[in-house]
Amino acid sequence: MTVVAVFLVTLFGTLALGVPVAFALMFCGIVLMMFMGMFNAQILSQNMISGANTFTLLAIPFFLLAGELMNAGGLSKRIVDFAITLVGHIRGGLGIVAIIAAVIMASLSGSAAADSAALAAILIPMMRQAGYNVPRAAGLMAAGGVIAPVIPPSIAFIIFGVAANVSITGLFMGGIVPGLMMAISLLVVWMFVARKENVQPLPKCSGRERLVATGRAVWALMMPVIILGGIRFGIFTPTEAAVIAAVYAFFVGMVIYRELKFAHLYHVLLGAAKTTSVVLFLVAAALVTSWLITRANIPNEIGRFLEPLIDRPQLLMLVIVILVLLMGTVLDLAPTILILSPVLMPIVRAAGIDPVYFGVVFVMTTCIGLLSPPVGVVLNVVSGVARVPLGQVIVGVMPFLLAQIAVLALLVAFPDIVLVPLSYLR
Repeated sequence: MTVVAVFLVTLFGTLALGVPVAFALMFCGIVLMMFMGMFNAQILSQNMISGANTFTLLAIPFFLLAGELMNAGGLSKRIVDFAITLVGHIRGGLGIVAIIAAVIMASLSGSAAADSAALAAILIPMMRQAGYNVPRAAGLMAAGGVIAPVIPPSIAFIIFGVAANVSITGLFMGGIVPGLMMAISLLVVWMFVARKENVQPLPKCSGRERLVATGRAVWALMMPVIILGGIRFGIFTPTEAAVIAAVYAFFVGMVIYRELKFAHLYHVLLGAAKTTSVVLFLVAAALVTSWLITRANIPNEIGRFLEPLIDRPQLLMLVIVILVLLMGTVLDLAPTILILSPVLMPIVRAAGIDPVYFGVVFVMTTCIGLLSPPVGVVLNVVSGVARVPLGQVIVGVMPFLLAQIAVLALLVAFPDIVLVPLSYLR
């Protein structure tokens, strides 16, 4: 247990000092190597390079690029307009629009922060003007945004699949039902709280207006069909799907909608490159630590504590979910996945838990962490875009956060919710 203590003290000590997560992981790796008497700078650098030099990880920059192109090319705006024509006239209609748009956009980009920012930028001004409770609306945007890493294509699933050696295609297919359940839970809660909203619904759109909006959005709506259909029927891999998504978003934005100009491409590529560099550097540093965790036999050490639960998989899952929720209050999504998945996967496999089911629940739990203060990355994004104080957004998101936790509890109590649909979708 001395090695475990060294690992935990080094990692959380550096994080407490404000060291960036990637550098904290590298420092943790160096300390572990020195403690085990095997420090070698060349081994450290080689593991970082080999960790990032993975074909599967190519999906990350291309899905990020697709998300940037989608926003710059007008795909996001047309999805929102399409949803408004369908349900904008219902009481609380703009909130329902946000949920529908969140699900559709989740199947395009896979980034919680990007989707939350896009939804808040488009819908918050409209909801403010219509008289909605703006902090509650901002909380809804944040809660809708965290559906993105659960519904495929998902950058979080790609990172988990690489770190835990689990089928990414299986994770993509397994995330569909839980992601839709998250959306339904938000819809139920919103319809309840919206009864207190004293707002004027939008005028009901005519059948012709709906047809026009559908025609404008059809190119954007085809994107998830192409991506998920291609992956499901084995036409292309998730990595190839990311390239197709980026090319498709570029073509639609440039040629069909004509909102994407060559002058925009520099900023689009720069934004995608910056985000990619942060994510992949973090992945490379984490995979070094993951390798050392295995060499130090830390999973077996932790497994001894959890050994009494190995024969009780549901109780083990509950303990893991609580642990991940607590970690999510202080860490972002990617670091939580990269730090915990190498430690927990051997225990999960020993307990006979389906790795894909575990991956879906694990990633969903980390996504809920994005809504949990004090870090709450998505809360900060929405707060900045909507120009609402963070404290008010935290209060506004609480009903939706509880709804997401209720869905998570259902998945832990009834694994077949994921496993049965997965058996047909695999």
